[in-house]
Amino acid sequence: MDQQRILTVKELNRYIRMKLESDQVLTDVWIRGEISNFTHHSSGHMYFTLKDADSRIKSIMFASYNQRLPFRPKEGTRVIARGNVSVYERDGQYQFYVTHMQPDGVGSLYLAFEQLKQKLEAEGLFAPGRKRPLPRFPKTIGVVTSPTGAAVRDILTTLGRRYPQAAVILYPVLVQGKGAAPSIVKAIRTLNAMGEADVLIVGRGGGSLEELWAFNEEQVARAIYESAIPVISAVGHETDFTIADFVADLRAATPTAAAELAVPHTAELRALLRQREQVLQQSLQHRLQQARERLRRLQRSPALTQPRRSLLQHAERLDRLSSRLTGHMQTRLQLAGAAQDRLHQRLLRFHPRDALQFAGRRRREADRLLRQAMQGILREKSSQLASGIRHLDALSPLKVMARGYSLVYDERGERIIKSLSDVELGDRITVKVTDGELDCQVWGMRPEGAGEDEGTGNQA
Repeated sequence: MDQQRILTVKELNRYIRMKLESDQVLTDVWIRGEISNFTHHSSGHMYFTLKDADSRIKSIMFASYNQRLPFRPKEGTRVIARGNVSVYERDGQYQFYVTHMQPDGVGSLYLAFEQLKQKLEAEGLFAPGRKRPLPRFPKTIGVVTSPTGAAVRDILTTLGRRYPQAAVILYPVLVQGKGAAPSIVKAIRTLNAMGEADVLIVGRGGGSLEELWAFNEEQVARAIYESAIPVISAVGHETDFTIADFVADLRAATPTAAAELAVPHTAELRALLRQREQVLQQSLQHRLQQARERLRRLQRSPALTQPRRSLLQHAERLDRLSSRLTGHMQTRLQLAGAAQDRLHQRLLRFHPRDALQFAGRRRREADRLLRQAMQGILREKSSQLASGIRHLDALSPLKVMARGYSLVYDERGERIIKSLSDVELGDRITVKVTDGELDCQVWGMRPEGAGEDEGTGNQA
């Protein structure tokens, strides 16, 4: 017991994880099962359980892997998943880490088809308003298809038969299998970068849903949508529809039909030209016949057969117009003269001399009124001044002093003595009378109403 090593739970789980991850079978295994307990976390990771009739295993597919899924997993979907088995050390639970996943069977492929169709339709990739018309007379047709299939032979044969003057650029691609979708996307983008083709035919012959699946890939649909060159989708037979058919500017039931839609038929153009030529000839003949008939009418007209009579009529009409013009001019001159006289009379009423005289009268009247107003104001102010002087003179201290009163100041003459409390015995004071000042000193003080014996000291 002492020599036996004791492991922690973490060490045991790690040991089991290393054993599982070193097993060659469990590092790359495919599992078929049905999805249950599906959760698409906000982080982008998918957590679910794969189960069959007898067992189940917890699974996880990280966001870096599930972003490339061609379908949307959901509860109850049967899938085939590829990945590795390992242990989540914290919980000690083994689980399946999925790196690839695809629907199991045609039903699941159809589910993936419908899910992608709904997604792209919601984004507006199928909108009729964005589909462009094909050029009527293309100079160059780009063909994106397999170089060995029957579709390319049908397209080239039809183009050569209907419109041999058009150049064809064949861009060979894979049309089924793992690398088909990237190959088609590269071809569409390369032809757009070249800028030589006027229209693109993208397609292949018919087949099963699995064989046509490259044209149901989202990357192919977006490459067609982003193409600056109009695209004709020519995938499968008439009953086969792919996502590419919905995104393309025009869908053709077969590759042969795509070639027929891409170019006009030379024989039809020749027939149209012959028809237009006949219409043009008939129109020219009709115009020529009309011109001849008009020339004959002009040759029979009096202006050519009897030109002197026509000239006399015009001369007479000219004389009448001349007389009318002269009368109109005289009337206009008379009206203009009368208007000029009226204007002259109006100008005389507004002669500058009269205006100056009127302004002079107004100025003199204003001057007279101003002088009267100023004299009135002076008289009023003079009266107010005299009244104020009389009032000030009545209130003047000199008048009061002339009646026998005097003013008593302190020694420096800065403060008037109003009460006995303002001085003390021995203080020097100044007494102002009407004709000068007296320098005095306080020798005694006696309050109001006190007798001679109640005073303090002698009087000043």
